[in-house]
Amino acid sequence: MATITTSAIGNGTGSYRTDIVVKDLDLDVSNRVKDDTPVLNMCMAKKRKVVSTLPLWTNDVYRLPASQANQEGAAVDAANAESNTRANMGNYTQIFSTVIGATGTARAVEQSGGDPQAYQEVKQLIELMFDVEAQLVRNDQVGTKYSGQAGIAITNPGTEITGGRRMGSLNAFAATHSFNAGVGADIGNLAVAGSQIRTNFNLEASDTVGYQQFASGAFAYIIGGTASASGNTTVTNNGTGLGSSYYTYTAALQQFAPSVYKQLVTTAEQRFNAKIRTVVCPTSLRTHLSDTFPTSRSINRVNAERGDTIATYEGDFTYTYEIFDSWIMDQVGASNQIYFLNEEVLQWGSLRDLGPNNEVFSNADASLDQFIMEGTLIVRNAAGVGVLHDISLSGSAVAAGAVRPSVYVQRLNAWDATTF
Repeated sequence: MATITTSAIGNGTGSYRTDIVVKDLDLDVSNRVKDDTPVLNMCMAKKRKVVSTLPLWTNDVYRLPASQANQEGAAVDAANAESNTRANMGNYTQIFSTVIGATGTARAVEQSGGDPQAYQEVKQLIELMFDVEAQLVRNDQVGTKYSGQAGIAITNPGTEITGGRRMGSLNAFAATHSFNAGVGADIGNLAVAGSQIRTNFNLEASDTVGYQQFASGAFAYIIGGTASASGNTTVTNNGTGLGSSYYTYTAALQQFAPSVYKQLVTTAEQRFNAKIRTVVCPTSLRTHLSDTFPTSRSINRVNAERGDTIATYEGDFTYTYEIFDSWIMDQVGASNQIYFLNEEVLQWGSLRDLGPNNEVFSNADASLDQFIMEGTLIVRNAAGVGVLHDISLSGSAVAAGAVRPSVYVQRLNAWDATTF
């Protein structure tokens, strides 16, 4: 007789023919993930129902100040009546979905995480929220609105994306952009020496790109303008292209500096009660922002749950900034930009709330479920969104108090043929 040891009965890692040890299985598998979808969370906090694939909302246009010195007792003239200076803005709804399938046998056996159908439902619905966030923060043709069902868009790395109707991103609806344009190589295939910034206009009907090319030293870009055809360099500066434009550029990168963000916010808030107080940055820039913000007036500088990120910062414009980071911005080519916004202007327009597609049934001994979510980004006032471009950890340091040339810090100044 011999003492029984694990060498005789196995240790749980050997061949199934000789290893008779019952494996120690922990069914409570951790399914925790980063909850970094800040822009989507801001939109969902003010979700509203929409009833079409192109929901519209009204944007008021305020005229410039005029000289007034009316005579006593002057008659009222109908010619002096103010025009109705408002226009509709809109964004297309986009369909997001995920499919979960498992056979009856796979669901019957004991396994890590329990029922694979239920486990994958939890996991994939979280991943679906990542997809929505990616659409909200990206800066490329995929992040521009498209009305059709067979569009082909090109991402910044040059990958073709084939799909259906798309919504414009937060970047495409931003009314203020700040670039650090510097002399560099040509953009795209246009042979213009030292070209710096190009505004690209997605054509909603054909999903092709028109553009405005600028030579070195020229005016940087047109926010929300429209081009009439692919490759057309004649751009109408009317603002009605909001949601359909994005920007490509060769530029010198800078480190973050308070003077640069103050310049952006000051420009964005001109003549608008925007009250920009929220910052969304890539996770890769989180520590950089935390270390670069002034320390004399900051509060809650160290947050145990979020590492060394500033939770709030007492700003110079009579209100407090709240700073979030989004790792998804690093994944979709938006790692060198920072959003400054008033989150009150953001909404999620829900055409179909997230839920199962009841028309998908089990297939024999396999279950097949599809979850669908359809909706769009609504930016009630584009003046409440600004983008600070060309920020990098390895960029050149900004001298104390230095700002960017005003020509490269621009706010939307025209809408529906009205300049304001």
